[in-house]
Amino acid sequence: MPLNYDRLMALRFPEREFTYTERDTMLYALAVGMGRQMPEDLPFVFERNLQALPTLATVIAWEDTWQEQTGMDIAKVVHGEQRVTLHRPLAPSGTVRSKFRIADVFDKGPGRGAIVLAETTLFDATTDATIATLVSSVFARGDGGFGGPVGRPAAPHAIPERAPDRVAEVAVRPEQAMYYRLCGDRNPLHIDPAFARAAGFDRPILHGLCSWGMTAAAIVRRVCHGDAARMRHFEARFTAPVYPGETLAIQMWIDGDAVSFRTHAVDRDVVVLDHGLAQLAAGHGNSTNFDGKQVTV
Repeated sequence: MPLNYDRLMALRFPEREFTYTERDTMLYALAVGMGRQMPEDLPFVFERNLQALPTLATVIAWEDTWQEQTGMDIAKVVHGEQRVTLHRPLAPSGTVRSKFRIADVFDKGPGRGAIVLAETTLFDATTDATIATLVSSVFARGDGGFGGPVGRPAAPHAIPERAPDRVAEVAVRPEQAMYYRLCGDRNPLHIDPAFARAAGFDRPILHGLCSWGMTAAAIVRRVCHGDAARMRHFEARFTAPVYPGETLAIQMWIDGDAVSFRTHAVDRDVVVLDHGLAQLAAGHGNSTNFDGKQVTV
């Protein structure tokens, strides 16, 4: 059944409540590569003075069954972009209310797919304060030409043309996806070889939000000096899959409190995250602190 724009925009989803613990916060940090540099990573993996990575916001209220209500061909759906805006630092534990809506839908035409913008807002369940806003761009490859508005999402962030100010290399461990799936996304594409082959991959691929989170963690380490509360916004476009066992090279361009970034899979020389932007709150780090050296984490 083809998509119906008016029906999509009229869909209403119930608010849900989620509780997450310090264990969830530490598990997520480990799943995106924290804990490899000690004692620098200690605040993310030890309950004493625990900090939450800002990208934890994508998993503390994980829920993807909404896609089944849209009529999209689920087998042909891929994650296009992800952004998160923190309205206040994320606590290491708490209870949140999650409000979800379809923000917009764009019809790219027959054979070209459709883009669905999905927005989730997280509120503190006790105070009702807004914590974070997340926007996912979902590319429904098999659903173009349904007669919806042509439109298009906002233009992606432009990466500076100069050489990067800093590069960090991050190893994707063979078991990386096995840890990350425990944070909520149990899609067998990321663990079952037979399922991955049926989907067109020669082996299971890493969750896109895992490589996205690993990139954010590297920026927290190298630009925010371990102060996760400085990161107020983080966004990127998914451009290619990542395989467990690969090495990621994260290029960073630092302009005051704005960090542009691009992430490569080194062995294949493929860009896997592009048009990246991290917006930071004012802090003790700035571009004068960086010497352009490559580091490995």
